[in-house]
Amino acid sequence: MIGWLQGQLADRWHLNNRFAVLLVCSGVGYEVHMPRRHWDQLGGNGTEATLHIHQVIREDSWTLYGFSARHERDLFRELVAVSGVGPQMALGLLGLLSCEELVRAIVQADLRQLCQAPGVGKRTAERLSVELRTRLQERYGESLQLSQADDLQAGDGVGGPAEGVREEVQLTLAALGYEALEINRALRAVSQQSQELGEDGDAWLRESLRYLSRDAA
Repeated sequence: MIGWLQGQLADRWHLNNRFAVLLVCSGVGYEVHMPRRHWDQLGGNGTEATLHIHQVIREDSWTLYGFSARHERDLFRELVAVSGVGPQMALGLLGLLSCEELVRAIVQADLRQLCQAPGVGKRTAERLSVELRTRLQERYGESLQLSQADDLQAGDGVGGPAEGVREEVQLTLAALGYEALEINRALRAVSQQSQELGEDGDAWLRESLRYLSRDAA
């Protein structure tokens, strides 16, 4: 299996939402497909490039997908392991969002942001969140907690629902069309207004919906 390539760019092109390069390594040219963000950051023909590779071998083709960092390739592998998510859709997600943004969107069930990627519909976005959020949170938990703390204005001394309850409420509200920042703001407001909801997920959802409805009005 090819896992890494270093060489010179001989050509680069794109067709619709597909972006690729021809990377020449020791006299052999490898056609490598990439997320648009990485493709945009490459230099011109003749410049040196190093790519972490994911190789897909099928009966009628061998295809290479390239990434500027190993953690980006690892996240790509997590995405394509989800039913209904192919390599091009995964490239579209990574081309639209940075790794941190994409992981946060999946963990927080930010369906609107996920659906901005080419080919990603609401059901696929929901499936990504349901199947990957726990695994991604375990892998990127520390950085995610720091990011979520910024959104929730951490340090104000206000508690919230237990992690499992929070995830359930976030996913339900996201499925109803609310954005991640709206959901976090609602949970924070409910935490300030009531200290007796405990781990009652239905109560947290009901009070959050009440807050969001009032906020919209």
